[in-house]
Amino acid sequence: MSIFKKFFKNIIHDRDPDDNTVTVKGKPKPKYYGTVTPYPNFNASSDASVLQSAIENKGVDEDVIISVLVRRSNEQRQKIKVVYEASTGKKLDKALKAALRSDLEDVSLALLMTPAQFDAFLLWKATKGLGTDENVLVEILATRSNQEIHELKRVFKEEYQKELEDVLISETSGDFTKALLAMLKANKNESTEVNMALAQKDSETLFESGENTQGTNVSAFIDILTSRSGPQLTKTFEKYASVSDVTLPKALEMELKGDIEDCLIDIVKCAWNTPAFFAEKLHLAMKGYGTCEETLIRVLVSRSEVDLKKIVQQYRVMYDTSVQEDILEDTKGHYQQVLLGLCGPY
Repeated sequence: MSIFKKFFKNIIHDRDPDDNTVTVKGKPKPKYYGTVTPYPNFNASSDASVLQSAIENKGVDEDVIISVLVRRSNEQRQKIKVVYEASTGKKLDKALKAALRSDLEDVSLALLMTPAQFDAFLLWKATKGLGTDENVLVEILATRSNQEIHELKRVFKEEYQKELEDVLISETSGDFTKALLAMLKANKNESTEVNMALAQKDSETLFESGENTQGTNVSAFIDILTSRSGPQLTKTFEKYASVSDVTLPKALEMELKGDIEDCLIDIVKCAWNTPAFFAEKLHLAMKGYGTCEETLIRVLVSRSEVDLKKIVQQYRVMYDTSVQEDILEDTKGHYQQVLLGLCGPY
C-alpha cells in the first residue's frame, strides 16, 4: 500500500516531539493546540440578538452569521443556542437550516452541535442507508479519548434511540466488527508512560501472531492495537523492527485484507502521529478532481478545539503547501470563509 509508505515518509518526527504541557500556578497543564478560542468579550444575549437580525432581516446576512459562529468556542455557541431559543421561541439550528443552503448550512449546523452530538451524528450518518462509511467509523473511534467515547455512546442513544454497539454489529461484520467493538469499550490505556518490557512482549506477540505462523491471529492484533496508548504503541513498533525483517505496517499489509487491514493501519497511523493522520485526510479530500466536503467539515469542525493548529502545521510539512491555499483552490463563497476561519491565520 504505497500511500502508507508515503504517509510515514512525509512525517519528519517519530512522534510529536513538543512538550505538550505548560506550567500554570506551579502545575502542569496541557498546551492548547486548537485554532478556535473563547471570544474574550462574550455576551450570549448580544450574539443571539445579532444572529436573529442576520437571519430574519430581508436578505440573510451570511457574513454576520459566520463571524459569530467561527469566533466563538463550542461552549459559547451552546450558551447562544439557549438564549436564542428563550428570546425568540425558536431553535437556532432550525432557524439556520431554513436560512442557509448547501455546504454553508452543513458546516454551520455542525458548529452548533456539542462535540459528542457531532460525533454521534457522524456515526449515525455513516451507518444509515445503503452502505457503511467504514473510514468514518474508524476515524472517530480511534481518535477519541475514553471519556469522549463514553459520552458519544450516551448521546447516540439519546438522539437516535439505539445502542451504538447494536448498530455497529448490524452494519459491519467479522474481524472489523470486533475491532470497532474493542475501541467502543473505551478502555484504552491513556498514560504517557512507556512500559519497555510490555513493548518488547507485544512486539513478539504481534510477530508470532502474524508473520511467524500459518494464518493470522487477528484477535492479538486487535487486542494490542486497541488497548495500548499512542506512546506505548510507538515503542512497540520500534521493537517490532528488532524481531522482524519488515515493519509492522508492512506486516499488516501482508497478513490482512479489506476493512480490518484499513482499520488497523489507521490505528497505527493515529498512534504514530494523529495530526499527520488528519492532515492526510484533508489532503485526500481536496486532491484531484472534486472535493469531499463532508471530510473537510468533519475534520475541521471536530479538531478546531483539539489539535487543528498541529494539523495545519503537519499539512505544510507533508505536502509543501498550506491547507488554507488548497481550501482557496477547492472551495468558494461563504462556505470557504468558514473553513478558512476555522484553520486560523496563515
